[in-house]
Amino acid sequence: MSFRWLKPYLPRNLFGRAILILLLPVVTVLLVVSVVFIQRHFEGVTEQMTRSVSREVRLILQEGGDTQTVAETLEIDVVQIPPETLPRRDSRRWYDFTGRFVIRYFEQILPSLVAVDLPDDHVVHLFFERPDGALKLSFDRRRVSASNPHQLLVNMVVFGGLMTVVSYFYLRNQLRPITRLARAAEAFGRGRHVAYRPTGATEVRAAGNAFLDMRARIERQIEQRTLMLSGVSHDMRTPLTRLKLGLSMLEDEERAALEQDVEDMERLLDEFLAFARGAQEGEPEPVDPVALVSQIIEDFQRGQVPVTLALVEGEGQVALRPGGIRRAVENLVGNATRYGTRAEVSVLITDKTLRIRVEDDGPGIPADQREEAVKPFARLDPARNQNTGTGVGLGLSIALDIARAHGGTLRLGESQRLGGLQADIVIGR
Repeated sequence: MSFRWLKPYLPRNLFGRAILILLLPVVTVLLVVSVVFIQRHFEGVTEQMTRSVSREVRLILQEGGDTQTVAETLEIDVVQIPPETLPRRDSRRWYDFTGRFVIRYFEQILPSLVAVDLPDDHVVHLFFERPDGALKLSFDRRRVSASNPHQLLVNMVVFGGLMTVVSYFYLRNQLRPITRLARAAEAFGRGRHVAYRPTGATEVRAAGNAFLDMRARIERQIEQRTLMLSGVSHDMRTPLTRLKLGLSMLEDEERAALEQDVEDMERLLDEFLAFARGAQEGEPEPVDPVALVSQIIEDFQRGQVPVTLALVEGEGQVALRPGGIRRAVENLVGNATRYGTRAEVSVLITDKTLRIRVEDDGPGIPADQREEAVKPFARLDPARNQNTGTGVGLGLSIALDIARAHGGTLRLGESQRLGGLQADIVIGR
């Protein structure tokens, strides 16, 4: 039997589910105990007491002469009433649960009984019809019902609630280390380093230590990659400098093409170094994305690059690494203007996300090649003409790394406005 239909109604967080696991058994046990106790104890006790009083009432009804004397001895009031005032049906309060059993047992034991009236918790009225008139017998309610039958329910509710509150605070303290671990992992996913020390239960400590080991390995790997590529780029600049110096001594007609090759090599080294640095430089700080993107576009426009700020929605500051976001947007705009004739940038800020969109009117990237396009050194043919581009296939990869370092992602699609590629940097706030 599948219980998937329950999923939408269940809590999503661990704390809510733990509370549900705690409360559900407690409430179930209380209900079962209450039902069983009422059925087995209250009903049994009420039946026994009602039968005992029924025998006394029958004795009074069977007494021929001195009925009043017997009634006084049994502490039962007997009153003659007019036949027209005799009620024809039983009455009790709707929440008087034991009263239902009292009425049922009286009617079973006393066939001549006309009606039973249970107005409150203090008195019981029995009505009989006799040849010489009608009788009303009254006696104390405690003779047929256990006193204060609600005490069991009250005690169960009070102590059950008390234990639930105690368990709630204990459970919250137990879940706090898990919450701290989740915050540290989320911060690391956004490129921030938060101090964390494993605490809590053994299993939580094990998970925390595994997270610290993983974080240290990833940071070492990033550092080693950066050092390796930075070292290679630095070492290659020395022979390139010698080449430029040697080329400067050649004739102008001979050195123009060679100098262009050297400049291309320097540019490629700069891209390798940018890829090596990734998005880890600097710490996130509150930044106005609209102002940052506007400044980037102004810088492009001063260089006669056909890019415009098409749309801005929302406002506010977002925790960003300005240098990393600038590099990512510049790479996307550079790709857009390289493969198209113009580019448009839009910024959308909501309560939960920041989206920076770059669109162009170029050939775009087919849907089945977009996953390959964000890999380092990827060159797509014929979707993006290789002869048109002069890069090494790191632009989208760097943008994706920067987006991931901010806890976001890079999404590629088809521009509905311009018909080319649509690249979205989406970052959670």
